[in-house]
Amino acid sequence: MNVSLFIPCFVDQMVPRVGLAVARVLERLGHPCEFRAAQTCCGQPSFNAGYWDEARAVAIRAVEVFEGADAVVGPSGSCVAMMRVFYPQLLEGTPHETAALDLASRTFEFSEFLVEKLGVTDVGACFPHRVTYHDGCHGLRELRIKEAPRRLLQAVRDLQLVECDEPEACCGFGGLFSVKYPMISTAMAEVKAGSLARTECDYIVSSDPTCQLQLDGWLSRYGRHIRTIHLAEVLAGTEP
Repeated sequence: MNVSLFIPCFVDQMVPRVGLAVARVLERLGHPCEFRAAQTCCGQPSFNAGYWDEARAVAIRAVEVFEGADAVVGPSGSCVAMMRVFYPQLLEGTPHETAALDLASRTFEFSEFLVEKLGVTDVGACFPHRVTYHDGCHGLRELRIKEAPRRLLQAVRDLQLVECDEPEACCGFGGLFSVKYPMISTAMAEVKAGSLARTECDYIVSSDPTCQLQLDGWLSRYGRHIRTIHLAEVLAGTEP
């Protein structure tokens, strides 16, 4: 299957190694990857701020950019949820409605694509560390992804997976939420990062780079020597 990579803004600008890790894993499994350079932001900031006309223009752009791709795969549950769940709503009743529904049917979050679409749980990775997994809200609540990343981690050689005591708590980032309500966001980060840190893990694994940034901020501020890492990096066998 030819895979078109959807690389969100945060990945492109701050952690490009995550996109490279996704490509390495997929190509190792025999699925060629392409990157369509005309892609842009998914439009979620505008959508969440109530600027739906602006978000609609971005959605139309994405529908056109990814036309004809066998599968569109992204390393962010948040941005994939925007494309799969909210594009059809934004473009309902427009000439682009059918194309938006078609794109939604071909768009997958990375772990979901491996497990649910390709039927792969063991990618041949080795990662000799104790890790815990953080569920991003959009991946968990909008895309209903919970078991796929854990099945992938459980198949990694020499990796010890431990669950935290607040597995479904939000990290407090929420895009614009953290900007508009910084005190609430920080309090939520304290609860979730504290829960993750109590596992005494070496790494916090996530499928959403924005959650990693939020958790990294709290951990570094309070001197916790725990690192965050994207699931794709674990599966690719790379450490930041």
